[in-house]
Amino acid sequence: MSKSYSGPWILRSMLFVPGHRMRYLESAARSQADSVILDLEDAVPADQTEVARQTISACLEGGMFAHKQVFVRVNPRDSGLLLEDLNAVARKEVDGFVYPKAFRGKDIEAFDAQLELMETGLGIPRGHFVIAPLIETTSAVLHAFEIATASPRVVALTFGCEDFNTDLQGLDTPEGNALFVPRALIAMACRAARVEPIDTVYVKLNDMEGLERNVKLARELGFSGMLIVHPKQIPIAHRYYTPSADEVAHAREVVEKCDLAKSQGSGVAFTGGEFIGPPFEIRARQLLARHKAIEEFEKRQ
Repeated sequence: MSKSYSGPWILRSMLFVPGHRMRYLESAARSQADSVILDLEDAVPADQTEVARQTISACLEGGMFAHKQVFVRVNPRDSGLLLEDLNAVARKEVDGFVYPKAFRGKDIEAFDAQLELMETGLGIPRGHFVIAPLIETTSAVLHAFEIATASPRVVALTFGCEDFNTDLQGLDTPEGNALFVPRALIAMACRAARVEPIDTVYVKLNDMEGLERNVKLARELGFSGMLIVHPKQIPIAHRYYTPSADEVAHAREVVEKCDLAKSQGSGVAFTGGEFIGPPFEIRARQLLARHKAIEEFEKRQ
């Protein structure tokens, strides 16, 4: 598990940072993001790839991200760059890797094997590196559960909407209708696999109202965090992916009423004149567990 936290993975915000831009790397280290994704793929021009590798390695060695959950987005296997990426940046300071352009579970199985070889060569414990596959193809959406369960290293699935929509040949509209079904499928696959569902980026950096609408919908669909492309998006992501005070108070009331009913030999509980069925109790306990996990996580930041 993460060097900075030993509990459940808290990934409300996963901030992408171009690996060749030191100024952005320094800003990311100062940000309130739950985790950073040091990028070697799309955000890095082809002629800057080696610069990005060297810069990321130096930042990790210098302890710049010692207080953060650190992921590196490597290049996909068919790029011919993956092994060089791993040789340059795989080290104990990295918690995991975002693997792009996954199509099927076998892609993650192959990447798992590569990571095991890296761990052996580095002399670090097997399983140290986790994986957050990037779901950005139509094939990946249709095989999301297979990808999520392809390796015990997988802790989350992340959604890349721009590449997905290109693969789909769908229309990019303000309503985002083409993304509703894939988002729902990804969230369901993650919950079935017991890994974290992480929603796609919101690329309109100055549209805070649109970002808020987007995050509210994503939370309704079951997501627990999102990919971030600018630190100013972090507060909204954290607000919606953290249980509110009212939600926590209501969940505590539900649990208390259920416990009281059980102590009195009754399987039926009520709150506010409403019947509390088993699913409501389970959801309340889940919310309280997440609330506690976030509190413990933030104490360690």
